[in-house]
Amino acid sequence: MNRRRPTLLAALTLTATAALTLSACGSDDDSPGKGDDQIAGADTGSTSPSTSSASSEPSKADRPKIELPADLSYEFEWPKTGDKDKDAILADTEQSIKAVDLAIVNQDALDKAYLYYYEGEAAAGTQKFIQNYVDQKAGLTGSYRFYAPEVAVDEDGTASFTYCEDQGKAYVKYLKTNKVRKTEVTAKSYVIYHTSLKKNDEGVWEIQEIASESGSAKCQP
Repeated sequence: MNRRRPTLLAALTLTATAALTLSACGSDDDSPGKGDDQIAGADTGSTSPSTSSASSEPSKADRPKIELPADLSYEFEWPKTGDKDKDAILADTEQSIKAVDLAIVNQDALDKAYLYYYEGEAAAGTQKFIQNYVDQKAGLTGSYRFYAPEVAVDEDGTASFTYCEDQGKAYVKYLKTNKVRKTEVTAKSYVIYHTSLKKNDEGVWEIQEIASESGSAKCQP
């Protein structure tokens, strides 16, 4: 199984430029899906504190309110860079990650919160990713840690952002039975994400493309 939000759901290959998976720490034949590539895209607004000070204040646009269940928590080891655009990208990405999880919690593949942060191929791929959870009647539980951020901003208003995710303590929860599928931590519990973003007219850094790979050597502890 693979990562990104749901601990075990599986990776969905969305497009050549965007691959999406849901799963969290390790694979399991009984999990709702399988795959090695995944994508991150939305984890924001959780009730747990974020380590990252970068998530402070995104742009002033009217952002969707993201409220997640108490059994989901996030740790963003994304310190501020001192650069306005880079810090905004860190903050918007944090929100986008949580927004995707909110759609899974709501069992709504067209949830407005994540669509606020995703565009084009990334939005289409993320919709499929969320729909996989809906079809499996699966949700999320546990904690996620994000670290090793690398962001670059171009003069044309586009940017690239790479970061790691530790899904070792995140799991898929089947909604009908409330059963949690816990798997052991393996190399595939650590996922690297590559995203391409563009600032829209409201100053929000929208994700245009996203791809992920589990088991990345760069993300191993």
